[in-house]
Amino acid sequence: ADWPARLRVRISSMPRHDPPPDEDRLVREMQAGGDLAFEELVRHYGADMYRTARRLVRDEHDARDCVQDALIQVLRNVGKFEERSSLKTWLHRIVVNEALMKIRARDRRAETSIEDLMPAFDSDGCRIEPDGTYSAPIETLLESDQNRALVRGAIDRLPEDYRLVIMLRDIEDNNVNETATLLGVSNAVVKTRLHRARAALKRLLEPLLQGNRP
Repeated sequence: ADWPARLRVRISSMPRHDPPPDEDRLVREMQAGGDLAFEELVRHYGADMYRTARRLVRDEHDARDCVQDALIQVLRNVGKFEERSSLKTWLHRIVVNEALMKIRARDRRAETSIEDLMPAFDSDGCRIEPDGTYSAPIETLLESDQNRALVRGAIDRLPEDYRLVIMLRDIEDNNVNETATLLGVSNAVVKTRLHRARAALKRLLEPLLQGNRP
């Protein structure tokens, strides 16, 4: 079948099935070459895959390309799927890998140094800026539409290496080991980047969220 041509669909607007399909059945039918099973997979998981790619690559066209490429990888590799993880987790990992490859392949934009975004301290070790008390975790801030826009705007200001680690760890909810594997770095590098990214993000958000405190 001419899968690449058939995959050119409006993935981001696809409705999801409710309830979710039986993953074991879906995998068996896809491994047997069932076209309808693959179309069911795209209808149910395509929108989530697109949203994941869009958060990482920040471009609608690139996100659609990522999903198309990820779905082609699914078709090529479904026969090797061993159900060590859920189908949803497997799809998520594939689309994240495609998004990371897209990011690495394109020219990097001029970025602000992470040092410019870190909290500043005087010679006595005290913060130069007023120490804000807004310490809500990122997932709590994302519950509000207004805060969500502020958080994501602030994340976009981080240098790419730090933006990706905070997206994969705190937004996509991968653990440290999974994040390290996706980025091709050590767990120690992930922990260091994550600590610095969170500190930089807090500094960026403090002045923005002053008016949102109860």
